[in-house]
Amino acid sequence: MSKTTTNLLLMLITIVAGTFLYIYFCSECGSFTKEPAKTVTETPATVVTPKATSFPFAIQGEGLNFSSNDNYNFNLSSNDFVQPLSAEVNTGISELKSYLDGNENQILNITGYYTSDEENNTAFPNLGLARANSVKNDLASKGVSTSQINTLGKLMDDMVAKDGIYYGPVSFGLDTKSETADDELKALYDAIQADPLILYFNTAQASITLDAAQRQKIADISKYLDRVKGAQVDIVGHTDNTGKASTNMRLGLDRANFAKDYLLKNGISEDKIITSSKGQTDPIADNATEEGRDKNRRTVITLK
Repeated sequence: MSKTTTNLLLMLITIVAGTFLYIYFCSECGSFTKEPAKTVTETPATVVTPKATSFPFAIQGEGLNFSSNDNYNFNLSSNDFVQPLSAEVNTGISELKSYLDGNENQILNITGYYTSDEENNTAFPNLGLARANSVKNDLASKGVSTSQINTLGKLMDDMVAKDGIYYGPVSFGLDTKSETADDELKALYDAIQADPLILYFNTAQASITLDAAQRQKIADISKYLDRVKGAQVDIVGHTDNTGKASTNMRLGLDRANFAKDYLLKNGISEDKIITSSKGQTDPIADNATEEGRDKNRRTVITLK
């Protein structure tokens, strides 16, 4: 074998050996050397449950500093607080009453919270205001004067319930009675009398569903009754002239009593409500037309 042939043979052996070693040690070359695919296990996403919110029963003022982790609690979409109240809350109410009795120039602001997901089935514009009124009525039953209480509602969508209950969705604050408070109440009275709450009924019916504007008028009436001693709400039922006059007189009273029951269920005291009927005797439109009869079937709610 010649020297040239030997060199060519060595070069060929080197090329073959290098190719074999490259394929053998390369993880991506040749199926016989490829490592098995690794199994990737995905970690499931962690579901974070929001922590339930809880607001304390806390009242601070000059000469008054009370705080408790307990408070008035409410079920979802309800304005009736969960009973019984804790002993600590009742102690706070007692201290609050003593404070307000000795400071007649002080006003207690009660703010009820609500969320936009809740259903409002009350007479008030929002569930927060309804909850504040529920607390107000409880305080009144324990001797706190409603003339020193102001109620408000506030949207709080970051509230989180626990087992269907909102813990403490109500806050309390003290303020000095405004020097123009009497003028504001007089203006409220004039507004209610000038644009009274009027409920319209279908023929022979004595029930109705209130809209947002009507609910706001009930809130205004409730506020006036709370703040003015001796104030009363006057409810008068009316009908069109369809049917007997005696039947319509009873129907007018049924309509007035529907409004009364509605107010009672929403915390307005019975001794502040006067009901009567004028039946078909006081039309405001022509009973000869359907449009006129629609206007005559009404209950008018004003102040006395």
